[in-house]
Amino acid sequence: MLTADLAMSWQRGRKTGPRLIDTEDPQHLREAGELIDVFRAHEGRRRRELEEALEEYVGVGTDYRILRGLIKLLTDRCRFEVGVAVDPVEVRRVLFAAARQHHPLIDDEAARGAVFAQAAKELGCAPGQVAEGLYADLPENQKLIEFEELNARELLDLYNVAQAQALLYRCVEMYLWVEPQNPEGFRELFNAIKAYRLIHTVKGSPEVGYEIRLDGPVSMFHRSQKYGVQMAVFLPALLLCTGWRMRAEVAGKRGDAGRGASAFFELDAERHGLRSHYLNATPYENPILEKLVESWERFDSPWRLERGREVIDFGEGALIPDFVIHHPDGARFYLEVLGFWTPKHLHRRLEELTRGGLKNFLIAAWDELRGSREPLPKIPPHTIIFKRNLDPVVVEMAINQLLSDS
Repeated sequence: MLTADLAMSWQRGRKTGPRLIDTEDPQHLREAGELIDVFRAHEGRRRRELEEALEEYVGVGTDYRILRGLIKLLTDRCRFEVGVAVDPVEVRRVLFAAARQHHPLIDDEAARGAVFAQAAKELGCAPGQVAEGLYADLPENQKLIEFEELNARELLDLYNVAQAQALLYRCVEMYLWVEPQNPEGFRELFNAIKAYRLIHTVKGSPEVGYEIRLDGPVSMFHRSQKYGVQMAVFLPALLLCTGWRMRAEVAGKRGDAGRGASAFFELDAERHGLRSHYLNATPYENPILEKLVESWERFDSPWRLERGREVIDFGEGALIPDFVIHHPDGARFYLEVLGFWTPKHLHRRLEELTRGGLKNFLIAAWDELRGSREPLPKIPPHTIIFKRNLDPVVVEMAINQLLSDS
Protein backbone atom coordinates (compact mmCIF):
# COMPACT_ATOMS: atom_id res chain seq x y z
CA MET A 1 0.00 0.00 0.00
CA LEU A 2 0.99 3.64 -0.31
CA THR A 3 2.43 5.87 2.38
CA ALA A 4 0.76 9.19 3.19
CA ASP A 5 3.24 11.25 1.15
CA LEU A 6 2.37 9.25 -1.99
CA ALA A 7 -1.42 9.33 -1.52
CA MET A 8 -3.34 11.73 -3.76
CA SER A 9 -7.00 12.59 -3.53
CA TRP A 10 -9.47 15.24 -4.64
CA GLN A 11 -12.20 17.06 -2.71
CA ARG A 12 -15.11 19.10 -4.03
CA GLY A 13 -17.36 20.41 -1.29
CA ARG A 14 -18.21 17.46 0.98
CA LYS A 15 -17.26 14.81 -1.59
CA THR A 16 -13.83 13.23 -1.94
CA GLY A 17 -12.15 10.43 -3.82
CA PRO A 18 -8.78 9.09 -4.95
CA ARG A 19 -6.88 10.59 -7.87
CA LEU A 20 -6.94 7.74 -10.35
CA ILE A 21 -4.73 7.37 -13.38
CA ASP A 22 -5.84 6.18 -16.80
CA THR A 23 -4.80 2.53 -16.94
CA GLU A 24 -4.96 2.63 -20.76
CA ASP A 25 -2.67 5.66 -21.09
CA PRO A 26 0.36 4.68 -23.26
CA GLN A 27 2.83 6.70 -21.19
CA HIS A 28 1.69 5.20 -17.88
CA LEU A 29 1.79 1.72 -19.40
CA ARG A 30 5.28 2.31 -20.76
CA GLU A 31 6.60 3.65 -17.44
CA ALA A 32 4.99 0.82 -15.48
CA GLY A 33 6.55 -1.73 -17.82
CA GLU A 34 9.97 -0.12 -17.59
CA LEU A 35 9.87 -0.05 -13.79
CA ILE A 36 8.93 -3.73 -13.74
CA ASP A 37 11.91 -4.40 -16.00
CA VAL A 38 14.21 -2.57 -13.56
CA PHE A 39 13.07 -4.75 -10.68
CA ARG A 40 13.32 -7.90 -12.77
CA ALA A 41 16.86 -7.02 -13.85
CA HIS A 42 18.01 -6.57 -10.25
CA GLU A 43 16.98 -9.96 -8.89
CA GLY A 44 19.97 -11.36 -7.03
CA ARG A 45 21.56 -7.91 -6.70
CA ARG A 46 21.84 -5.57 -3.73
CA ARG A 47 19.04 -3.26 -2.70
CA ARG A 48 21.39 -0.29 -3.02
CA GLU A 49 21.94 -1.06 -6.70
CA LEU A 50 18.20 -1.32 -7.25
CA GLU A 51 17.54 1.97 -5.48
CA GLU A 52 20.25 3.75 -7.47
CA ALA A 53 18.74 2.49 -10.73
CA LEU A 54 15.29 3.64 -9.65
CA GLU A 55 16.56 7.09 -8.61
CA GLU A 56 18.16 7.47 -12.02
CA TYR A 57 14.92 6.43 -13.72
CA VAL A 58 12.69 8.79 -11.74
CA GLY A 59 15.01 11.77 -12.19
CA VAL A 60 13.27 15.11 -11.83
CA GLY A 61 10.19 14.48 -13.95
CA THR A 62 6.86 16.13 -13.18
CA ASP A 63 5.08 12.85 -12.43
CA TYR A 64 7.61 11.70 -9.82
CA ARG A 65 4.88 11.08 -7.18
CA ILE A 66 3.15 8.61 -9.49
CA LEU A 67 6.45 6.91 -10.30
CA ARG A 68 7.40 6.71 -6.62
CA GLY A 69 3.97 5.30 -5.87
CA LEU A 70 4.48 2.58 -8.47
CA ILE A 71 7.94 1.88 -7.05
CA LYS A 72 6.50 1.53 -3.53
CA LEU A 73 3.96 -1.02 -4.75
CA LEU A 74 6.64 -2.96 -6.63
CA THR A 75 8.95 -2.89 -3.60
CA ASP A 76 6.14 -4.40 -1.52
CA ARG A 77 6.27 -7.38 -3.88
CA CYS A 78 9.99 -7.96 -3.21
CA ARG A 79 11.68 -10.23 -0.71
CA PHE A 80 15.12 -9.08 0.39
CA GLU A 81 17.50 -11.29 2.35
CA VAL A 82 21.06 -11.12 3.59
CA GLY A 83 22.14 -13.50 0.82
CA VAL A 84 25.53 -14.59 2.17
CA ALA A 85 26.64 -17.96 3.48
CA VAL A 86 28.12 -16.72 6.76
CA ASP A 87 26.12 -14.83 9.41
CA PRO A 88 27.27 -11.15 9.30
CA VAL A 89 26.98 -10.86 13.09
CA GLU A 90 29.40 -13.79 13.48
CA VAL A 91 31.68 -12.33 10.80
CA ARG A 92 31.96 -9.04 12.71
CA ARG A 93 32.57 -10.80 16.03
CA VAL A 94 35.41 -12.92 14.66
CA LEU A 95 36.90 -10.18 12.47
CA PHE A 96 36.95 -7.51 15.19
CA ALA A 97 38.49 -9.97 17.66
CA ALA A 98 41.24 -10.77 15.16
CA ALA A 99 41.78 -7.05 14.43
CA ARG A 100 42.75 -6.37 18.06
CA GLN A 101 45.91 -8.38 17.56
CA HIS A 102 47.04 -6.15 14.63
CA HIS A 103 45.92 -2.71 15.88
CA PRO A 104 46.12 -0.19 14.25
CA LEU A 105 45.21 -1.23 10.70
CA ILE A 106 45.23 2.22 9.10
CA ASP A 107 47.02 2.15 5.71
CA ASP A 108 48.44 -1.31 6.41
CA GLU A 109 47.18 -3.55 3.63
CA ALA A 110 49.30 -6.49 4.76
CA ALA A 111 47.89 -6.36 8.31
CA ARG A 112 44.35 -6.09 6.99
CA GLY A 113 44.91 -9.06 4.72
CA ALA A 114 46.25 -11.09 7.66
CA VAL A 115 43.18 -10.20 9.75
CA PHE A 116 40.79 -11.27 7.00
CA ALA A 117 42.76 -14.48 6.44
CA GLN A 118 42.69 -15.29 10.17
CA ALA A 119 38.96 -14.60 10.39
CA ALA A 120 38.29 -16.68 7.27
CA LYS A 121 40.20 -19.62 8.74
CA GLU A 122 38.17 -19.48 11.96
CA LEU A 123 34.89 -19.14 10.08
CA GLY A 124 35.77 -21.85 7.56
CA CYS A 125 35.29 -19.71 4.46
CA ALA A 126 37.29 -17.70 1.92
CA PRO A 127 38.65 -14.22 2.83
CA GLY A 128 36.46 -12.75 0.10
CA GLN A 129 33.35 -14.12 1.84
CA VAL A 130 34.44 -12.40 5.04
CA ALA A 131 34.61 -9.06 3.23
CA GLU A 132 31.28 -9.66 1.48
CA GLY A 133 29.50 -10.69 4.65
CA LEU A 134 30.87 -7.97 6.95
CA TYR A 135 27.88 -5.62 6.54
CA ALA A 136 25.64 -7.77 4.35
CA ASP A 137 22.75 -7.45 6.82
CA LEU A 138 22.42 -3.68 6.38
CA PRO A 139 19.23 -2.93 4.40
CA GLU A 140 21.11 -1.39 1.48
CA ASN A 141 23.31 -4.49 1.17
CA GLN A 142 20.52 -7.07 1.32
CA LYS A 143 19.85 -8.88 -1.93
CA LEU A 144 16.63 -9.05 -3.92
CA ILE A 145 15.87 -12.74 -3.60
CA GLU A 146 12.35 -12.83 -5.01
CA PHE A 147 10.18 -10.45 -7.02
CA GLU A 148 6.48 -11.25 -7.41
CA GLU A 149 5.95 -10.19 -11.01
CA LEU A 150 2.91 -8.64 -12.63
CA ASN A 151 2.28 -6.86 -15.92
CA ALA A 152 2.02 -3.13 -16.53
CA ARG A 153 -1.79 -3.01 -16.60
CA GLU A 154 -1.99 -4.96 -13.34
CA LEU A 155 0.43 -2.52 -11.72
CA LEU A 156 -1.66 0.48 -12.78
CA ASP A 157 -4.82 -1.19 -11.47
CA LEU A 158 -3.01 -1.89 -8.20
CA TYR A 159 -1.97 1.77 -8.01
CA ASN A 160 -5.55 3.01 -8.36
CA VAL A 161 -6.80 0.64 -5.66
CA ALA A 162 -3.94 1.74 -3.40
CA GLN A 163 -4.96 5.39 -3.81
CA ALA A 164 -8.51 4.47 -2.75
CA GLN A 165 -7.16 2.46 0.18
CA ALA A 166 -5.11 5.43 1.37
CA LEU A 167 -8.31 7.44 1.91
CA LEU A 168 -9.55 4.83 4.37
CA TYR A 169 -6.64 5.47 6.75
CA ARG A 170 -8.60 8.62 7.68
CA CYS A 171 -12.02 6.95 7.71
CA VAL A 172 -14.34 7.97 10.56
CA GLU A 173 -17.03 5.45 9.68
CA MET A 174 -18.24 3.52 6.67
CA TYR A 175 -21.77 2.52 5.71
CA LEU A 176 -22.54 -0.32 3.34
CA TRP A 177 -26.00 -0.86 1.90
CA VAL A 178 -26.39 -4.37 0.54
CA GLU A 179 -29.28 -5.14 -1.79
CA PRO A 180 -31.33 -8.38 -1.54
CA GLN A 181 -29.46 -11.24 -3.16
CA ASN A 182 -28.78 -14.94 -2.79
CA PRO A 183 -27.46 -16.18 0.58
CA GLU A 184 -24.01 -16.86 -0.88
CA GLY A 185 -23.66 -13.18 -1.76
CA PHE A 186 -24.52 -12.09 1.78
CA ARG A 187 -22.19 -14.64 3.31
CA GLU A 188 -19.27 -13.59 1.09
CA LEU A 189 -19.56 -9.97 2.18
CA PHE A 190 -20.15 -10.75 5.86
CA ASN A 191 -17.26 -13.22 5.88
CA ALA A 192 -14.97 -10.56 4.39
CA ILE A 193 -15.96 -8.07 7.10
CA LYS A 194 -15.24 -10.62 9.78
CA ALA A 195 -12.03 -11.90 8.14
CA TYR A 196 -10.57 -8.39 8.35
CA ARG A 197 -11.80 -8.09 11.96
CA LEU A 198 -13.69 -4.85 11.42
CA ILE A 199 -16.01 -3.43 14.08
CA HIS A 200 -19.48 -3.63 12.60
CA THR A 201 -23.20 -3.53 13.28
CA VAL A 202 -25.79 -5.01 10.93
CA LYS A 203 -29.42 -4.01 10.43
CA GLY A 204 -31.99 -5.32 7.99
CA SER A 205 -33.12 -8.64 6.65
CA PRO A 206 -32.59 -10.87 3.58
CA GLU A 207 -35.87 -9.58 2.11
CA VAL A 208 -35.01 -5.85 2.20
CA GLY A 209 -31.21 -6.05 2.31
CA TYR A 210 -28.79 -4.94 5.01
CA GLU A 211 -27.29 -1.72 6.30
CA ILE A 212 -23.82 -2.32 7.74
CA ARG A 213 -21.94 0.26 9.77
CA LEU A 214 -18.16 -0.13 10.08
CA ASP A 215 -16.19 1.91 12.58
CA GLY A 216 -13.20 3.67 11.02
CA PRO A 217 -9.70 4.06 12.49
CA VAL A 218 -10.30 7.75 13.26
CA SER A 219 -13.09 6.74 15.66
CA MET A 220 -10.67 4.69 17.79
CA PHE A 221 -8.21 5.85 20.43
CA HIS A 222 -6.05 2.74 20.54
CA ARG A 223 -4.47 0.66 17.75
CA SER A 224 -5.91 3.01 15.15
CA GLN A 225 -2.95 2.54 12.77
CA LYS A 226 -3.26 -1.25 12.80
CA TYR A 227 -7.02 -1.01 12.44
CA GLY A 228 -6.63 1.49 9.59
CA VAL A 229 -4.53 -1.04 7.69
CA GLN A 230 -7.24 -3.65 8.19
CA MET A 231 -9.92 -1.32 6.83
CA ALA A 232 -7.71 -0.47 3.85
CA VAL A 233 -7.00 -4.10 2.96
CA PHE A 234 -10.73 -4.83 3.23
CA LEU A 235 -11.45 -2.58 0.22
CA PRO A 236 -10.12 -4.95 -2.50
CA ALA A 237 -12.21 -7.72 -0.90
CA LEU A 238 -15.31 -5.51 -1.05
CA LEU A 239 -14.71 -4.89 -4.77
CA LEU A 240 -15.20 -8.62 -5.39
CA CYS A 241 -18.64 -8.68 -3.73
CA THR A 242 -21.93 -7.86 -5.44
CA GLY A 243 -24.93 -5.66 -4.82
CA TRP A 244 -23.47 -3.05 -2.47
CA ARG A 245 -23.17 0.71 -2.13
CA MET A 246 -20.56 2.36 0.11
CA ARG A 247 -20.32 5.74 1.81
CA ALA A 248 -17.23 6.42 3.92
CA GLU A 249 -16.76 9.57 5.99
CA VAL A 250 -13.13 10.68 5.65
CA ALA A 251 -11.53 13.14 8.07
CA GLY A 252 -9.80 16.19 6.62
CA LYS A 253 -6.00 16.20 6.39
CA ARG A 254 -4.02 18.07 8.99
CA GLY A 255 -2.87 21.38 7.64
CA ASP A 256 -5.76 21.68 5.18
CA ALA A 257 -7.55 25.01 5.11
CA GLY A 258 -10.67 23.21 6.24
CA ARG A 259 -8.95 21.27 9.01
CA GLY A 260 -11.45 19.22 10.97
CA ALA A 261 -14.00 19.14 8.14
CA SER A 262 -14.77 15.72 6.74
CA ALA A 263 -15.88 14.62 3.29
CA PHE A 264 -17.56 11.54 1.89
CA PHE A 265 -16.03 8.89 -0.35
CA GLU A 266 -18.68 6.91 -2.25
CA LEU A 267 -18.51 3.74 -4.35
CA ASP A 268 -20.92 1.11 -5.57
CA ALA A 269 -20.51 -2.41 -6.86
CA GLU A 270 -21.38 -1.54 -10.46
CA ARG A 271 -19.54 1.75 -11.03
CA HIS A 272 -16.27 2.19 -9.20
CA GLY A 273 -13.52 2.07 -11.86
CA LEU A 274 -11.31 -0.11 -9.67
CA ARG A 275 -10.06 -3.62 -10.27
CA SER A 276 -9.28 -5.81 -7.27
CA HIS A 277 -6.03 -7.78 -7.21
CA TYR A 278 -7.45 -10.31 -4.73
CA LEU A 279 -8.40 -13.76 -5.94
CA ASN A 280 -11.29 -14.02 -3.47
CA ALA A 281 -12.98 -11.88 -0.85
CA THR A 282 -11.61 -13.78 2.15
CA PRO A 283 -7.95 -14.52 1.35
CA TYR A 284 -7.02 -15.88 4.77
CA GLU A 285 -8.49 -17.63 7.76
CA ASN A 286 -8.68 -16.14 11.24
CA PRO A 287 -6.05 -18.08 13.27
CA ILE A 288 -8.18 -17.84 16.42
CA LEU A 289 -11.03 -19.66 14.68
CA GLU A 290 -8.69 -22.28 13.23
CA LYS A 291 -7.16 -23.00 16.63
CA LEU A 292 -10.60 -23.34 18.23
CA VAL A 293 -11.63 -25.91 15.60
CA GLU A 294 -8.43 -27.88 16.18
CA SER A 295 -8.80 -27.73 19.98
CA TRP A 296 -12.46 -28.74 19.86
CA GLU A 297 -11.62 -31.89 17.89
CA ARG A 298 -9.51 -33.04 20.85
CA PHE A 299 -12.04 -31.83 23.43
CA ASP A 300 -14.17 -34.46 25.18
CA SER A 301 -17.59 -32.84 25.21
CA PRO A 302 -21.15 -33.70 24.17
CA TRP A 303 -21.30 -30.31 22.43
CA ARG A 304 -20.39 -30.35 18.72
CA LEU A 305 -18.79 -27.33 17.05
CA GLU A 306 -19.76 -26.44 13.47
CA ARG A 307 -18.89 -23.50 11.25
CA GLY A 308 -21.66 -20.94 10.91
CA ARG A 309 -23.32 -21.03 7.52
CA GLU A 310 -26.27 -18.68 7.98
CA VAL A 311 -27.23 -15.12 8.82
CA ILE A 312 -29.51 -15.09 11.89
CA ASP A 313 -32.20 -12.46 11.40
CA PHE A 314 -33.71 -11.07 14.62
CA GLY A 315 -35.89 -8.23 13.42
CA GLU A 316 -33.89 -5.02 13.75
CA GLY A 317 -30.53 -6.62 13.12
CA ALA A 318 -28.63 -9.75 12.25
CA LEU A 319 -26.10 -12.09 13.79
CA ILE A 320 -23.41 -13.69 11.64
CA PRO A 321 -22.16 -16.47 13.92
CA ASP A 322 -18.73 -17.92 13.35
CA PHE A 323 -19.87 -21.18 14.90
CA VAL A 324 -23.00 -23.05 15.87
CA ILE A 325 -22.54 -25.35 18.88
CA HIS A 326 -24.98 -28.30 18.98
CA HIS A 327 -25.95 -30.65 21.82
CA PRO A 328 -27.43 -34.15 21.27
CA ASP A 329 -30.60 -33.07 23.11
CA GLY A 330 -31.27 -30.49 20.38
CA ALA A 331 -29.98 -27.39 22.17
CA ARG A 332 -27.68 -25.06 20.24
CA PHE A 333 -25.71 -21.90 20.83
CA TYR A 334 -24.37 -19.32 18.42
CA LEU A 335 -20.78 -18.16 18.92
CA GLU A 336 -19.52 -14.92 17.40
CA VAL A 337 -15.80 -14.10 17.73
CA LEU A 338 -15.22 -10.36 17.53
CA GLY A 339 -12.33 -8.84 15.62
CA PHE A 340 -11.29 -5.40 16.81
CA TRP A 341 -13.65 -4.20 19.51
CA THR A 342 -14.24 -1.58 22.17
CA PRO A 343 -16.28 -1.88 25.39
CA LYS A 344 -18.80 0.54 23.89
CA HIS A 345 -19.22 -1.60 20.78
CA LEU A 346 -19.44 -4.77 22.88
CA HIS A 347 -22.24 -3.38 25.07
CA ARG A 348 -24.07 -2.05 22.02
CA ARG A 349 -23.84 -5.44 20.35
CA LEU A 350 -25.13 -7.27 23.42
CA GLU A 351 -28.06 -4.86 23.71
CA GLU A 352 -29.00 -5.41 20.06
CA LEU A 353 -29.01 -9.18 20.47
CA THR A 354 -30.98 -9.22 23.72
CA ARG A 355 -33.53 -6.72 22.36
CA GLY A 356 -33.92 -9.04 19.39
CA GLY A 357 -34.94 -11.84 21.74
CA LEU A 358 -31.82 -13.99 21.33
CA LYS A 359 -30.71 -15.91 24.41
CA ASN A 360 -28.63 -18.77 23.02
CA PHE A 361 -25.54 -16.84 21.97
CA LEU A 362 -22.01 -16.07 23.11
CA ILE A 363 -19.74 -13.18 22.12
CA ALA A 364 -16.00 -13.88 22.43
CA ALA A 365 -13.60 -10.91 22.44
CA TRP A 366 -9.82 -11.20 22.14
CA ASP A 367 -8.18 -8.77 24.56
CA GLU A 368 -5.28 -8.32 22.09
CA LEU A 369 -7.66 -6.64 19.61
CA ARG A 370 -9.24 -4.26 22.12
CA GLY A 371 -9.24 -0.90 20.37
CA SER A 372 -9.90 1.44 23.29
CA ARG A 373 -8.55 2.24 26.74
CA GLU A 374 -12.13 2.55 27.97
CA PRO A 375 -12.43 0.40 31.13
CA LEU A 376 -14.45 -2.80 31.22
CA PRO A 377 -14.98 -3.22 34.98
CA LYS A 378 -17.28 -6.22 34.68
CA ILE A 379 -17.60 -8.90 32.01
CA PRO A 380 -21.24 -8.84 30.82
CA PRO A 381 -23.36 -11.99 30.51
CA HIS A 382 -23.05 -13.87 27.19
CA THR A 383 -19.44 -12.64 26.94
CA ILE A 384 -16.03 -14.32 26.99
CA ILE A 385 -12.84 -12.22 27.15
CA PHE A 386 -9.76 -14.28 26.27
CA LYS A 387 -6.04 -13.51 26.26
CA ARG A 388 -4.38 -15.80 23.70
CA ASN A 389 -6.56 -18.68 22.53
CA LEU A 390 -10.24 -19.36 22.87
CA ASP A 391 -10.39 -22.45 25.11
CA PRO A 392 -13.19 -25.01 24.46
CA VAL A 393 -13.44 -25.58 28.22
CA VAL A 394 -14.19 -21.90 28.77
CA VAL A 395 -16.79 -21.91 25.99
CA GLU A 396 -18.56 -24.96 27.45
CA MET A 397 -18.50 -23.44 30.96
CA ALA A 398 -20.05 -20.24 29.62
CA ILE A 399 -22.81 -22.22 27.88
CA ASN A 400 -23.54 -24.23 31.05
CA GLN A 401 -23.67 -21.04 33.09
CA LEU A 402 -26.22 -19.48 30.74
CA LEU A 403 -28.31 -22.65 30.78
CA SER A 404 -28.30 -22.74 34.58
CA ASP A 405 -29.30 -19.05 34.77
CA SER A 406 -32.21 -19.47 32.36
